[in-house]
Amino acid sequence: MTGAPADAELSRLAELHGVTVSYRPAPDRTVTVPTSAVVAALAALGVDAGSPDAVRAALAGRERELRERLLPPTVVHWAGDPRGPAALADLPPGTRLRVETEEGTEGTGWESYGDAGAREDAAPSSAAALVAGLPLGVHRLTALAPDGRTARAHLVVAPDRLPAPPGRSHGLLVQLYSLLSRRSWGMGDLGDLAELAGWAGRTAGAGFVQVNPLHSAVPGAPTDPSPYRPSSRRFPDPVHLRIEDVPEYAYVTDRTRLDALLERAAKLRTAVLDKGALIDRDAVWEVKRQALEEVLAVPLGPGRQAAYDAFRAAHGQALDDHAAYHALAEVHGPDWRAWPDGLRDPRSAATARARAALADRVAFHTRLAWLTDGQLRAAQRVAREAGMAVGIVHDLAVGVHPAGADAWAQQDVFAAGMSVGAPPDAFNARGQDWGLPPWRPDRLAATGYAPYRALLRALFRYAGALRIDHVMGLFRLWWVPEGSPPTEGTYVHYDAEAMLAVLALEAGRAGAVVIGEDLGTVEPGVRETLQRRGVLGTSVLWFERDWTGDGRPLPPEHWRADCLATATTHDLPPTAARLTGDHVDLRDRLGLLTRPAGEERAEAAADAAEWLALLGSLGLLDSTAAGPPGTDEEAEIRAVHRFLLRTPARLVGLWLPDGVGDRRPQNLPGTSAEYPNWRLPIADRTGRPVPLEELTAAPRLRALLEVFGQLRGGGAAATGPRARGLPGDSLT
Repeated sequence: MTGAPADAELSRLAELHGVTVSYRPAPDRTVTVPTSAVVAALAALGVDAGSPDAVRAALAGRERELRERLLPPTVVHWAGDPRGPAALADLPPGTRLRVETEEGTEGTGWESYGDAGAREDAAPSSAAALVAGLPLGVHRLTALAPDGRTARAHLVVAPDRLPAPPGRSHGLLVQLYSLLSRRSWGMGDLGDLAELAGWAGRTAGAGFVQVNPLHSAVPGAPTDPSPYRPSSRRFPDPVHLRIEDVPEYAYVTDRTRLDALLERAAKLRTAVLDKGALIDRDAVWEVKRQALEEVLAVPLGPGRQAAYDAFRAAHGQALDDHAAYHALAEVHGPDWRAWPDGLRDPRSAATARARAALADRVAFHTRLAWLTDGQLRAAQRVAREAGMAVGIVHDLAVGVHPAGADAWAQQDVFAAGMSVGAPPDAFNARGQDWGLPPWRPDRLAATGYAPYRALLRALFRYAGALRIDHVMGLFRLWWVPEGSPPTEGTYVHYDAEAMLAVLALEAGRAGAVVIGEDLGTVEPGVRETLQRRGVLGTSVLWFERDWTGDGRPLPPEHWRADCLATATTHDLPPTAARLTGDHVDLRDRLGLLTRPAGEERAEAAADAAEWLALLGSLGLLDSTAAGPPGTDEEAEIRAVHRFLLRTPARLVGLWLPDGVGDRRPQNLPGTSAEYPNWRLPIADRTGRPVPLEELTAAPRLRALLEVFGQLRGGGAAATGPRARGLPGDSLT
C-alpha cells in the first residue's frame, strides 16, 4: 500500500477507529508506526484495510455510518454537569427521547419524551432536563428523529468525582504470597492478610494494606507465578484460602486424611521459612486442592446454602463460565485454544453437553469462588473493625492471560491476534510485549461497558480501595500484533470518558477509593483528567525530580497531593538496596547491565547521595546518620519516610519488606528464569525469611512505624506547585 492518497485514506480510516498512525514519546519527537501495525489493529477491530480498495471501501462505510448515526453506542452524563451530554445536544431538532432506567422504570419524575436540540445558554434543552432528573446508573436511551431514524444507546449517569480518602493516612504495601505465617501452608494467605490488617490498624494506626492482584491464575503446573498475568480478573484465586477458616472444615469426618495433608503443608511452610526454599505455589495448591475436596464434601447448613445461592445468582453466567472453564481445563488442559473445536466456543452445543457431564466439577469450582470471595470480604471487615479508614487495597491487573478463563468466556470483547505492551522509550529501547490480549473498545461501547462494569463490581465487593495497574490503559493501550516485536505496535484509543464514568459509578456505589498506577510514559492531559475525576496517582520517591527544570530531587512541598506516595514498589529495589547499591550488584551478577558496572554503581551512589543530602538539609536524618549512603541504613530509611510525610500526599505507603531490611526485589523486570520473581518470602537484611509473627514484633519495623505517629496525630501537609516527569512503562 503506497502513495500519498492511499496513505491519507488509511490514516483517516485509522483515526475514525481510534488507531494511531504516529505518536509523540516526547513533545519534540514524533514516531510513525509501521503500516503493518495499523492494518493489523484495524483487522482486530473487524476492519479490512489489507489493500487500497479495501481501505477505500471501509473508509466510505465508516464515514457513512458516522454521518447517519443518531447516537454513539454509549453516552455519558456527569451528574453535576447542567448542560447534559453533547451527543444529545447534537441531535436534530424535534428528536424525541425515551429513557428506561437501570431499574426498568420509564419516565419516573421527568418527561419521557422531549425535543432535543442545540443547548442554549439561557436555559437547558429538554434533553438536558431529561438526563438531569435521572438517577446514577447505566440506563437505556432511545432516540426517534423526525426523519424516522431511530437509535438505542446506553446512558451512563455517573457522579462527578470518585470517592476521596477519608483524611490522610499511611499504610503497608505487601505481596500477599510473601507474607508467610507459622499457620499458612507454604505461602501467605487470606488469614495472614486479616491478621496483618488487624495488627496494623490497631497497633500502627495504619489506614490501609495494599496487596498484589489476587486474581485467579491459569491452572496447571507449572503456573505462571506472576499475579499480573491472571486467568481471570473477575474471580479470585482459591490458592489464597485459609483452609482451616472454612466453616465446613470442622465437620470433615476423615480427620486422618486431613492430618496427612496438614503434615504436607507444614513441610512446605518449613521449607520456605527455615530451609531457604522458594515459594512453590503449585505445590501449595495441590495440597489445598486435596483438602478442599474433603471440605467441600460436607453439606452446607441452611444459612450457608442461602448465602451460596445468593452469590451464584449475583454472578450468574460469568460465574458459571469461570467454573466451567476450570472443569474443562482439568480434562483438556489449561489452554482453551488447544481444546477440541466445539469446546473452544463457550456457547456451543458441545460445551453445553460438557458442562452437564462435568456438573460436579463445575459445582466444585463455583464453591471455591464463593469461599474465596467470603474470606476476602472477611479480611476487609477485620481491617475496618481495626480502625482502618480504607482497609484492603486490591490491585487490578492490566489484562488477562490469553489461555485463561476470561479470554475463553469473553472472546467477543477481546482483540484476537493482539497483545498489550509498551513502545520503546529511554529506559527500554526494545519496547515491551506483556502477552495480554486487549479489550476491543468498540465491543465494550456496544455493550455499555458491561464486562468492565461487572469486573469492577466484583472487585469492589471486598476492596476498600482499588489500585489500577497501568491506569493509562483507560485512555489508550499499545497493541502489538502477534508475531511482531513490540517496537512494531500502535496505540489504540478507548473512550476514556466512558471508562472513567463507569469507574466513578461503581467506585461511588462501593464508597471505594481508586489509585491509578501512572508511572511511565503518559500522554499529555491524562494525569490532569484523572485528578479532576478523583483518581489518585502514584508517586515513587526516586522518580520525583524536577524533570522540566534542573533535574534535582523534588522538594516535598512540590509533590502532588492526590496520590499514594511510596519509597518503592514490587518492581523496584527495596529501599535498603537502593541506598547501599546492592541493586546494581544484583543486576551485574545476572548480566543485566547495559553499561560498565563501575558507571552504574557511580550513578546509583550519586543518586542516593543527592537524595540523602536533601533529607539532611531538611533535618530529617537522625543525628547518628552520617557518612556515605548506607552507613546507617535504618536511619536513612526512616528519613525517607519522614520525607514522604512532609509531602501533601493523601496516602503514604510503607513497603513492608523495608521494615526488616529486605534487599531483594519481588520482581526484577527483564528476567524470567534468571531470577525467582514472585516466589520470595519477606526476609531480613541477611536473607533469612521472617514469618508474620516475628515481623510484627521486629524492633526495626516498629521503629520505622513510629515515624508515622505524626500522621496519626493529624500532622499538616504542605501544598505547592507540581513538576512532573517519570521514567518508562513497565508491566507491574
